[in-house]
Amino acid sequence: MTSESTPESSTPELRELVREVERRRTFAIISHPDAGKTTLTEKLLLFGGAIREAGAVRAQKAARHATSDWLELEKQRGISVSSSVMHFEHHGHRVNILDTPGHKDFSEDTYRTLMAADSAVMLIDAGKGVESQTRKLFEVCRMSGIPIFTFVNKMDRLGRDPLELMSDIEDVLGIAAVPVNWPVGAGSEFRGVYDRQHERLLLFSGGKHGTRLVEQSDLAGPIDSPAIVDAMGSMGGQVREQLELLDVAADPFDMEHVLAGEQTPLFFGSALTNFGVSPFLDRFLEIAPCPGARDSDQGPIEAVRPEFSGFVFKIQANMDPDHRDRVAFLRVCSGRFVKEGTATHTPSGKKVRLSKSSLVQARDRASVEVAYPGDIVALFDPGSFRIGDTLCETGDFNFRGIPSFSPEHFVRVEVAEVLNRKSLGKGLEQLSQEGAVQLFNEPGAGTAVPVLGAVGPLQFDVLTHRMETEYKVGLKLTPLPYVMARWLGPDTDKDIFRFSETKLLEDRDGRSVVLAKSPWYFERIQEKYPDLVLSPTAAHD
Repeated sequence: MTSESTPESSTPELRELVREVERRRTFAIISHPDAGKTTLTEKLLLFGGAIREAGAVRAQKAARHATSDWLELEKQRGISVSSSVMHFEHHGHRVNILDTPGHKDFSEDTYRTLMAADSAVMLIDAGKGVESQTRKLFEVCRMSGIPIFTFVNKMDRLGRDPLELMSDIEDVLGIAAVPVNWPVGAGSEFRGVYDRQHERLLLFSGGKHGTRLVEQSDLAGPIDSPAIVDAMGSMGGQVREQLELLDVAADPFDMEHVLAGEQTPLFFGSALTNFGVSPFLDRFLEIAPCPGARDSDQGPIEAVRPEFSGFVFKIQANMDPDHRDRVAFLRVCSGRFVKEGTATHTPSGKKVRLSKSSLVQARDRASVEVAYPGDIVALFDPGSFRIGDTLCETGDFNFRGIPSFSPEHFVRVEVAEVLNRKSLGKGLEQLSQEGAVQLFNEPGAGTAVPVLGAVGPLQFDVLTHRMETEYKVGLKLTPLPYVMARWLGPDTDKDIFRFSETKLLEDRDGRSVVLAKSPWYFERIQEKYPDLVLSPTAAHD
């Protein structure tokens, strides 16, 4: 966004909107499980001043639980199974962090959250390089056109050579890795990083347990200057050789290529000890993109468009178990969100009052009077919102739909007590609206014998736990032998599937869905009926 967006003839309100948009950074953090994503999130909050002391996140042995992991099951297992939102002010920037689950069984939640981000921080374990889940999430970012910034974590442990890690990123992901800084040492000898652009050596000390800020000393000068050579000690020779090689062989940093998804700026550090976290945060906020235009069915919607608009990317029930509330997470895309204002719920055409709204910090909430593009607002949801819904003043467009995914695991639900059937129906309906699982029923059977689908089996564990703790319903889940689901068009002849080894169900919107035990069944039916449309996802309304 340039000064062209703020002509002298513009109104004070528009100039304020442009200023607020330009200072915002809204990003998601993605990684393979155990790469240290939640730890990095805590440390960004620490350096951003949002918390005074970070919790050491060490699975079930954590002395205190991570700020971003608030579901009871997350605390018990030491993993993130739900996306969370955090925000803080830092050096004139408004920072919105979208923390996502790393476990592959919860990739749907991660994919939806990425749709609300303007960029992504890809976290890589220095000892393992690019892992399978990282590859999948990277591809989602690439398909969505989200710029990616890479932080190589766990430099406090002996891992792979930095040049080898660079090659791994480029070979596996097909994107040029351009080091912004370079590590000095590794493992117990990891002492700091050298800032290539500004030609300065950053040395760190303290932070033994990573709970508080570390001491940082800066030494300006080229890598071969006597003072810097002396400061690096025995590691200086190797660092100089590697940097000389990078100057010749590595691509020069180009922000246009970053925004185009052709380059990923590369940083090194240790989230656990805090070494390198503050330089990463400062440089990232300097170069990461602010909110821009969003695709809609009426063309791009610019962030500085005066009229308010946004879309729902997440729904969460029972964030406050004492009040059994339901919250819709709204990404503001244009204009100003004003508390007590009104907007049109585009799918229904109804006016919505934006009264019970708040800003979210993990599980905590604070009242919000105004929000700008890039901000995430929690709206009280009486049950009228769906994931992907658009809210806007004009009510004449929809933002690009949020993708859904075909479940690969299925179970039949039984409830232990007949008296709990009402709670069962309510709980399954609310949790399926969150996207925690997908809910299906036998045609004409109502909710008597529900079938659930999920991308990963761990989702069923979370469902069972939440049904017991939040709705007081004990579930018995019986696995079904199906591995694929395909949605049928409204005019499809259902008799095609009557005698096949498939199962015909309906989703919670009454659309016909067929389950199969292997891809071969669908391939055979498709060969027999070439005009048959089998969709891997439900059509967006």
